[in-house]
Amino acid sequence: MKDGVRIAVVGSGAIAQITHIPVLAKMRGARLVALCDNDGPKARALADRFEVPNSFTDMEELLDLEELDAVVVATPNHLHEPHVLSALKRKLHVLSERPLALSSRGVERALAAAQKHDLVLQVAHNHRFRSDVQALSQFLQNGELGQLTSVHAGSLLVERPGDSWRGRKAEAGGGVFLDQGFPLLDLALWLANFPEPVRLSAHARKGKGANATEVAMQLFLECAGGVSLTFDVSWAYVGEEDRWWFEVHGTKGSGRLSPLRVVKEINGRHVNVSPSGAAARESPFLQSYRAELAHFVAMVRGEVPVKLPLEQVRVHRILEAAYKAAEDGKEIRF
Repeated sequence: MKDGVRIAVVGSGAIAQITHIPVLAKMRGARLVALCDNDGPKARALADRFEVPNSFTDMEELLDLEELDAVVVATPNHLHEPHVLSALKRKLHVLSERPLALSSRGVERALAAAQKHDLVLQVAHNHRFRSDVQALSQFLQNGELGQLTSVHAGSLLVERPGDSWRGRKAEAGGGVFLDQGFPLLDLALWLANFPEPVRLSAHARKGKGANATEVAMQLFLECAGGVSLTFDVSWAYVGEEDRWWFEVHGTKGSGRLSPLRVVKEINGRHVNVSPSGAAARESPFLQSYRAELAHFVAMVRGEVPVKLPLEQVRVHRILEAAYKAAEDGKEIRF
């Protein structure tokens, strides 16, 4: 890997075109050597545009490529697990878009394969790598906001996915909560140091059709230590523009994202202690993916410690409980 980690991107949909491909094409320490997509002309056109030497329509043919160290999996959700397992079986390091699998059992299978072959396996929870999230995490970890009591987060989108695979349960595995709520759930649990879940309740509104996924969902999760998490997500928001929010509340302060605002209680007064600095040159979205991919490459190169995402089993079990609670209309206790 002296000349850079040789990486292939599998799947050339929107997320790959916006983040993975352009970032990896210019990243120091990495070489983007191949693209793979079942749409051959699209894969070849993207390869030509970003000067990638190889393009494939079949993943097994891609995996036969000798000059390959790692794979980024950016295919539809139902293909993540089989594509991840195929790459790990070939002794390749993997960065997978979320979710790693459609079930907690699938997540366990992927983690076991990575452990068996001693390989890097990372899940693309890009919010963790946002610079504002990293700053907020430091406030929490240093105890500056006191004891964390609650997280309130949401994502309300004016437009739903229409006829794309994201709106079909067999391919997506879930609807708006898996697409928009799952990354918020992971971020909230990560900032809270993954407390044990205690009880959960959820309400969902499904789209039309037998195979349709939910278009709106509200979730309440109580965790050990008196921490509560609430989420509100929708693909059918009636408003002038999309809304996204993420707030943390502690006994001595609070914080919120986009933009980052932190308030602490100091000598009985509420003081704005938000970090100041130059405005970011790129959006938090692109910045987070750039940092995430750089971290993946650093792990593969042995420059930072490798840590398997074992916590994803707990996140997926909570996700499964949320869908069951919404389906049955009953609170779940863990």
